[in-house]
Amino acid sequence: MVSKSDQLLIVVSILEGRHFPKRPKHMLIVEAKFDGEQLATDPVNHTDQPEFATELAWEIDRKALHQHRLQRTPIKLQCFALDPVSSAKETIGYIVLDLRTAQETKQAPKWYQLLSNKYTKFKSEIQISIGLETDTKAPVDSFKAKGAPPRDGKVPASLSGLNPKDIVAVLNEEGGYHQIGPAEHCTDFFIMSVTIAFATQLEQLIPCTMKLPERQPEFFFYYSLLGNDVTNEPFSDLINPNFEPERASVRIRSSIEILRVYLALQSKLQIHLCCGDQSLGSTEVPLTGLLKKGSTEINQRPVTVEGAFILDPPKRAKQKLAPIPVQLAPTVGVSVALQREGIDAQSLIELKTQNEHEPQQSKKQVLTPVKEKTLAGPKSPSVSPVPPQNQSPPTQDDATGSEVESLQYDRDMKPNAKAMGSSLPLPVAQPVTTATASETASGQKIAVPATSHHFCFSIDLRSIHDLEAGFPINCMLRYSYPFFGSAAPIMTNPPVEVRKNMEVFLPQSYCAFDFATMPQQLQDTFLRIPLLVELWHKDKMSKDLLLGIARIQLSNVLSSEKTRFLGSSGEQCWRQTYSESVPFIAAQGSNNRIMDLSYTVTLEDYGLVKMREILVSDSSQGLSAGQQKACSLPPAPCPSEIQTEPRETLEYKAALELEMWKEMQEDIFENQLKQKELAHMQALAEEWKKRDRERESLVKKKVAEYTVLEGKLQKTLIDLEKREQQLIIAESEVQRERKELKSERDRNLQELQDSIRRAREDCVHQVELERLKIKQLEEDKHRLQQQLNDAENKYKILEKEFHQFKDQQSNKPEIRLQSEINLLTLEKVELERKLESATKSKLHYKQQWGRALKELARLKQREQESQMARLKKQQEELEQMRLRYLAAEEKDTVKTERQELLDIRNELNRLRQQEQKQYQDSREIASGKMDSPRGNPLEEGLDDYLTRLIEERDTLMRTDLQGDVWNPTHRPRRADAGGANGSLVCCCLKPHVKFAVSVPLPSGCV
Repeated sequence: MVSKSDQLLIVVSILEGRHFPKRPKHMLIVEAKFDGEQLATDPVNHTDQPEFATELAWEIDRKALHQHRLQRTPIKLQCFALDPVSSAKETIGYIVLDLRTAQETKQAPKWYQLLSNKYTKFKSEIQISIGLETDTKAPVDSFKAKGAPPRDGKVPASLSGLNPKDIVAVLNEEGGYHQIGPAEHCTDFFIMSVTIAFATQLEQLIPCTMKLPERQPEFFFYYSLLGNDVTNEPFSDLINPNFEPERASVRIRSSIEILRVYLALQSKLQIHLCCGDQSLGSTEVPLTGLLKKGSTEINQRPVTVEGAFILDPPKRAKQKLAPIPVQLAPTVGVSVALQREGIDAQSLIELKTQNEHEPQQSKKQVLTPVKEKTLAGPKSPSVSPVPPQNQSPPTQDDATGSEVESLQYDRDMKPNAKAMGSSLPLPVAQPVTTATASETASGQKIAVPATSHHFCFSIDLRSIHDLEAGFPINCMLRYSYPFFGSAAPIMTNPPVEVRKNMEVFLPQSYCAFDFATMPQQLQDTFLRIPLLVELWHKDKMSKDLLLGIARIQLSNVLSSEKTRFLGSSGEQCWRQTYSESVPFIAAQGSNNRIMDLSYTVTLEDYGLVKMREILVSDSSQGLSAGQQKACSLPPAPCPSEIQTEPRETLEYKAALELEMWKEMQEDIFENQLKQKELAHMQALAEEWKKRDRERESLVKKKVAEYTVLEGKLQKTLIDLEKREQQLIIAESEVQRERKELKSERDRNLQELQDSIRRAREDCVHQVELERLKIKQLEEDKHRLQQQLNDAENKYKILEKEFHQFKDQQSNKPEIRLQSEINLLTLEKVELERKLESATKSKLHYKQQWGRALKELARLKQREQESQMARLKKQQEELEQMRLRYLAAEEKDTVKTERQELLDIRNELNRLRQQEQKQYQDSREIASGKMDSPRGNPLEEGLDDYLTRLIEERDTLMRTDLQGDVWNPTHRPRRADAGGANGSLVCCCLKPHVKFAVSVPLPSGCV
């Protein structure tokens, strides 16, 4: 059973779609399939953007979710087009979602495109989001206790800032308690315990039509205590349920006020009677009476709610069960106790049971030991608590059931057994125990050798993995080792399902044995006898099947490293631990491996035993009586004594003693046989009485059911007689109505024939009238046809006259003038459009001209700077050359200087000529000596403008400002490049600076 916090919901939200074709006669539906379970959305209209707005959810626990993620189990969504008329579904496409993308945090929805889309011309998409949510609501079909709906409990004034809905039980694993409420308010510790004591009339919960498992079914009670799933020991007899009362306790850290509010919110404890995973009935125990408002009883003593509560069948089976009288109603005895930590509660509870089949005693009260269960977490609901003075691992698990029979409390015990009614519960049976006072008087003791050690051997079957089979196995493990003191089998429970490539941890697989033996005997036994672990496949529909056996060699733990620890009394103890994986070998057929088992074994040596004698059971006493008698024989006399008579010889005495011992053994053997015969006869008599009581109970149940059925049958017969009378009356009424209908039919038939005759005569008259009308209409048609021909002739004559008039009018001068005016108007509009275009071109030209001037100024400044730097550099070089030559000889210096000066003069002359030539070339370019084609009439105005600019340039050149200010001279010209657009060439003339810039003209400008 999974705790509430581990239960999750896989939620797939299908929001909307897009890019779908419109099909008004169809509906859209999306089906989602996960882990064999299929869910579907409601049908929506087949539009281009369908609105689904549906959430689909699957219940799953965290372990199963982890396995599905490892196996990459997909969620497949299929989209169908549904025809409402014929109910035919047409596949459109599908989407595959990856389960690993689902997270517990909320994620934004995404668009998924349909795969294998039938609408190939459309890229259909659906908006989907996938996430995980905690399942706070128990399933409807589940038999787990359902939490009461949250109610607004009244919070005390001291806790005014606390929301009642936030008061929940939180497990603190380190402290071993459940905390209810905020930590600052939780100051006290409490112990809450639930005890299921007895049950009666449980067979009334099973209807006759219900099928139970073929082999002997097991029944148990289940409830949830602060999120911990608790079950009691299974029992198989519903008529006389025989199970030991068990108490499940939890440790709570809280305060009285917060605990009162919590119990007001969680006001009921739901207890189920189960068979397998099926709930047969349930009852609710109110918890509000534990902490009443204003009561301080819990500070002095434990508060309890106890009684016999009636079990109600589930809703699905309530309709099949016959009404049950109150005295035969199934009940369960429950006690819920709450106490402060430190106040001892009674370990022995008083059970009230009814025994109607024994006339000598109608009711009796017995003191019964209560098995104790401490719930420290959700994984340990059925492990017996460890005594506080012993820190060793817990003893043998209660669920295994080994040696439980040896601890059955004797209900018919003698009065001297009252000494056992102490406040502490009886411990789980161990091979070495202390004897009580009552057992000392009746039981027999045997001596324990002084060399025996107290050992504790624990086995933990951790997990099974690496399954070779291709199909899942619902398995449980079973083993037995009589050397540990019990031949009862140890089993894991409940069965777990194992699949391929999975590792499954086994529930309730830890067991510890306390025994006393000699170390050498322990070593010999471990070497000779391995531990055989059986693998069983458990199926509800068939018998259990033995699949394989694993051999665990226990001697391996003896060779492992020893670690030292201190026992409960401070003595030095030793511990050895060994872990390994062993294979399961097939029990039938070939010796193939099925899967592997991982286990851990621990051997603890507590040293020499302090006890020197222990009790043995009656059966062991009978078997060893001869040996004990032989041990108690008097010792033989000393052989040195002189014996004169034959009867006094040692041989005679030994033979006599042997014969007496044989007779005594024969008597003992006969007594044992008689006791066994008597025990068997008593067992048969008890079994006969048990079967007789079962038959009597079943007969009573059948009689009650048949009585109810008889009442139903009598009621049904009365109803049938009433219905028969009603049918006779209704039949006579039908006969009368049939006669009336026949007469009415004859009358209607006669009226119908008369009406047909009259209608036929009317039709003949109407036909004659229609013929006369047709003849008249034909005459009117001929007359109108003649009028139409005359009108067509007149129309042709008028049309001819109109054409003649039109020709005469077209030859007049006014018409010609009007047409010329229209042509001139069109030309005017065209010229205005051209003028506007020329104006725009002029503006563009001005902008380009301004940009060109700015570029020229920038280039002029850069050239001036470079020229000045060049001249400065030349002067520095001349000065260096002059100084260098002055240092040489005067004659050579003068000669060299003359030659260099001559060269410099020639170079300067060449540069001057070159500058003059460039200057003349630039003037020729600026004056427009290079011919350019003329062709457009608009160039005439441009030539005038250029001529004016050239004159202004010449005027500026003749002034004295030529040396200081550079004068740009604009000589626009058209550069023929073979294209439709021209360009302006701007030239700048200044001493030592000559350049030209070509500026492209916009389209439409020449």
